Order: sequence, then C-alpha cells, then structure tokens
Amino acid sequence: MTEPAQGILGAGTASYDLSGRVAVVTGGSRGIGAAIAAALRTAGAVVTVWDRDPLPEQADHAIAVDVTDRASLDAAMQATLGRHGRLDILVNNAGFAGPAMPLVDYPHEQWRRIVDVNLIGTYLACQVAVPALVANGWGRVVNIASLAGKEGTPNASAYSAAKAGVLALTKSLGKELAGSGVLVNAIAPAAVRTTLLEQMSPQHVQIMIDKSPLKRLGEPEEVAELAMWLCSASCSFNTGAVFDLSGGRATY
Repeated sequence: MTEPAQGILGAGTASYDLSGRVAVVTGGSRGIGAAIAAALRTAGAVVTVWDRDPLPEQADHAIAVDVTDRASLDAAMQATLGRHGRLDILVNNAGFAGPAMPLVDYPHEQWRRIVDVNLIGTYLACQVAVPALVANGWGRVVNIASLAGKEGTPNASAYSAAKAGVLALTKSLGKELAGSGVLVNAIAPAAVRTTLLEQMSPQHVQIMIDKSPLKRLGEPEEVAELAMWLCSASCSFNTGAVFDLSGGRATY
C-alpha cells in the first residue's frame, strides 16, 4: 500500500464553531468515523460514539451499539439524551464491506448482513434520532455512503446495493425534512486509507488507486473535512444531496 500523501491538510483548512452542539457518530471508534468524531470535538461539539466495539479509552464518551438492533439504538438514544439533553448532529458511518466475490457465489447470510449494517442500520439510526433533531428546529444528518453505490463495484454486489440504498434514503429523507431545519446529506467516497484496506490484496488496492486521476487513496481526515461543512451552519441550502469524494474519479 502506498504511503499517505504529505501535506494534504495544511494551514488553509476551514474552521467551524460547533460549541453547544451535541453529535453522535456511529462506527466512530476507528477509521473515517474516528476522524469525524475528532474533528467535531475540535470544533467544540460534544460527541458520543455509537459503536459495536468501542475502544477502552473511549469509555467516557462511547456507547456499545448494534445499529441493526432497534432496541440497542433506542437505549443509546435514551442514554445520549439523558446525558446531554439534546441531539443536533447524526453522522451515520457504521459500515461493513464483507468479502469480495461474484454475486452467484455470495453466501446469503453475508449478503444480508452487509445490507443490514449499511442500509438498515442507517435507516434505524435515523428513525431514533430524527425526532430529537426536529424538536430542536435545527439539525444535521450526514450519511457516509460510497462511490460503490453510484458505480456498482464488481464482486461487491451487497455493498454496492446497500450504499445505493443509503443514497436514495438520503434523498428521500432530505425532502421529508425540508422546512424542519434539519438537513440530510451524504458523502460518497472512493477508496480511503483505513484498516479495511488491510483485508484486501496490494494488487486490489493499487487498482483502486489507478482509477483515481489524483493517483492516491483518500485520507480519513479529508472525509472529515467535508463532513464538518455538512454538519455546520455554513451548509444551509443543501439537503438530499450526494457529495462525491473521489479524487476526480466520479465524472457524473
């Protein structure tokens, strides 16, 4: 795997003031979710991580949650509101890619699990969180999708289908909540440097790099930069939108 590009985020990056805002980041213990949670905290937000496997050092600001289980999410929502009294921002980042193999060979239970985590989990998290956001008269939902949901990645039928569903959910919910003060948007990254790539062969990772005109992987902090704008008051006239983060790969 190539080394991280140097100097990607320099002194010219934007800064935001999210003081007084309360945020939840699902799957926020590692990778993209951890980068978003860290950026939100830097901006002054109080962040609670909902993760199936929180890290020990996150004990004071994390809740063990299974996003495919409505009861688990209800309990996490009650705990978050009980601790902070409100919720302003929901970042749906929890995800599971699964193995790469042809559709005809895909084990049914694996296919279903991928859809359950990526799509059903996003739906359920929105279902428990949206009432609190609407009650505030201001809120932000950011769904972390994937370019696979737009392009359809070979040998990743479940992941591609689930992320396509997240994009459609984003557009639908954005329209439903228009006028409520709650904006709903999605980010569709290409390959990003996370531990997920360690499960892939170097040859497969290189193929993904070669697809990018910038000839590199994205970095979690770059996803966080876009997520921060979408979580802020600077984003005011975008809802139900999908923002590509592809290094120039997306051409439509």
